[in-house]
Amino acid sequence: MKKTRVCKLLGIEYPVIQGPMNWICGAELVAAVSNAGGLGVFGPNAGAKTITTDVVETGERLRRQIQKVRTLTNKPFAVNLLLPMKAYPHLERGFSDQAVKICIEEKVPAVVFVGDDVDTYIDSIKKAGIKVIHRCQPINVEIAKKSEAGGVDCIVAVGFDGGGHLSPYKLPTFALVPQIVDAVKVPVVAGGGIVDGRGMAAALALGAEGIYMGTRFMATKECDTHPNVKKAILEAIDTSTATATGLVGVVRNLNNRLMQKCVQTEASGGSGLDVAKLYGKSWLSGLVEGDINDSAIAIGVGAGMIKDIKSAGDVVRDIVKEADHIIAGLK
Repeated sequence: MKKTRVCKLLGIEYPVIQGPMNWICGAELVAAVSNAGGLGVFGPNAGAKTITTDVVETGERLRRQIQKVRTLTNKPFAVNLLLPMKAYPHLERGFSDQAVKICIEEKVPAVVFVGDDVDTYIDSIKKAGIKVIHRCQPINVEIAKKSEAGGVDCIVAVGFDGGGHLSPYKLPTFALVPQIVDAVKVPVVAGGGIVDGRGMAAALALGAEGIYMGTRFMATKECDTHPNVKKAILEAIDTSTATATGLVGVVRNLNNRLMQKCVQTEASGGSGLDVAKLYGKSWLSGLVEGDINDSAIAIGVGAGMIKDIKSAGDVVRDIVKEADHIIAGLK
């Protein structure tokens, strides 16, 4: 596969970025993706199995994971950093402050900002020589332009097809990505509904210079996802997800009992906060502990195309191989 600007920016072989999903993206998954030539990314609570409200301990957990991944790979990797959101100033930022501190001290190669206020951390991060990937949340053309003006190195545009927290604008991947590509000069990475080489070829055709995948990496041997969740992904069909408006935009999860409560709450006039209270504290019980009925299971609409559990390295290699084959056929 021809190297894109994303490859050159991050020092990776293939423009495949693993989405940083909460609780389930620890050192083993990150290393496997990076060793295969992509970019592995630590998610919030990487490698943890229990909740802590201690800011320092949260930071030290992350530090241990960073140090562990360096024993498993010498390839570039990234750390997810949650940005303060201007629309939700009450959200705790102490944890993000500590995570930024750890990233600088540990000299991580890159970070993936998720949120909208890049001004908060970008100066200190870039001064430390760390590359900045920004998954704008929310996302539209205006927000992408602001992100570029703020100095980010790369923008991730995740469409409404993705899993987890999504933009309230509900723009689907195929409409969102080319408009973002046309609006900015920095490289754009496409996410949302991409799980195979067909999606990668399509993303490149839309002008993206890489892909950003979460759900496909959940169904891998190295991911900390509970076996019940992996089984649910393999059994998923095209209509297996549902959406509701939460506190930080729309959330897309497995369409289980919990999500039906969320949908009904929104339909009956409940606020985004009411919906968020239903699902917001259940990521651990779902993704890690395996409760697939009454917990939040963040998966995208592409889950219905996932039919096997394999190593994360094989996921990267197979997707690139398939995309190359498709692109060559089109020529």
